[in-house]
Amino acid sequence: MGENTLVHVGEDNFEEEVLKADKPVLVDFWAPWCGPCIAIGPTVEALSVQYGDRIKVAKVNIDDHPKVAEPYGVMSIPTLMLFKEGKVLDTLVGLVAKERLEAFIQKAL
Repeated sequence: MGENTLVHVGEDNFEEEVLKADKPVLVDFWAPWCGPCIAIGPTVEALSVQYGDRIKVAKVNIDDHPKVAEPYGVMSIPTLMLFKEGKVLDTLVGLVAKERLEAFIQKAL
């Protein structure tokens, strides 16, 4: 078990927290009105603790920060993107089981 590495990011800190991160980053693009986003939230948070020593988890509220989501073509939420060394390694869209999310994270480790 690691520490909780969950951070909320926007235009002002996305580059620093995600693109320049020294470890892989799972980015959760979400919105407070999105039911599936709310449903997957606790799983994302649990994984940020479980993998906290190996990955960082960032949440981007697309209502507050649409300019962050735009370059990555986020059309549906939740969209989970795995970044490694500043590049998108993989993308997962929609509400998925914890096991699927863990397998997704493993790609970056």
